[in-house]
Amino acid sequence: MPREVQDHWFREAKRLGWRSRAAFKLTEIDDKRKILVPKARVLDLGCAPGSWLQVAAKRVGTGGLVVGVDLQPVTGGFKGAPVHVIKGDAFQLDGDMLAEIGLEPDLVFDVILSDMAPATTGQRDTDHYGSMRLCDLVLTTATGRLKAGGNLVMKTFEGPGSRDLVDRMKSIFQTVRPAKPKASRSNSREMFLVGMDRNADVSSQERHTAAPGGPPPPTSGWGD
Repeated sequence: MPREVQDHWFREAKRLGWRSRAAFKLTEIDDKRKILVPKARVLDLGCAPGSWLQVAAKRVGTGGLVVGVDLQPVTGGFKGAPVHVIKGDAFQLDGDMLAEIGLEPDLVFDVILSDMAPATTGQRDTDHYGSMRLCDLVLTTATGRLKAGGNLVMKTFEGPGSRDLVDRMKSIFQTVRPAKPKASRSNSREMFLVGMDRNADVSSQERHTAAPGGPPPPTSGWGD
């Protein structure tokens, strides 16, 4: 039965033109939390293959803006808001990269999304802490590129470090909520954390905190 359920999401994604079943995960989260409002400016970190770009573009509409960053190529068109895809490291996004696509170098966003996961090894703790490292980097990006009052959705793998991650989010956002969408695979430890209403007074210490543990692990933006 679980495999039949997952096949349902795969078939539905193909039928509706979504690039992966991950579209249903963001759709369910947004239906509940109302993160992607009309005319919002959205940054999608690790955006390949582009299903979250599709959802974001549709929901923010023609008055909005969607920017995706990924080392992997993202092909095909998008309907809805203007979508710009930057081929590069999501954690090296800077003013020059934004200027190259015609945007203000100091642009801040209303929403930041991340469906990134480390290149998995099959070792639960290794994969968990690789995910924690990515999430720390997403939060560091959010302190610089997410406007006060803005919202964030990011994927994580549950494990021993999850409580520390949530505590860090609570120092940045007024509200933090977990989400486990129906389209997630039944045997997956993935969950999503939603940070709402970024604090205006994020401390300079938090703003410049580098996630511990050396360079980030290899990543995969391809939400399944």
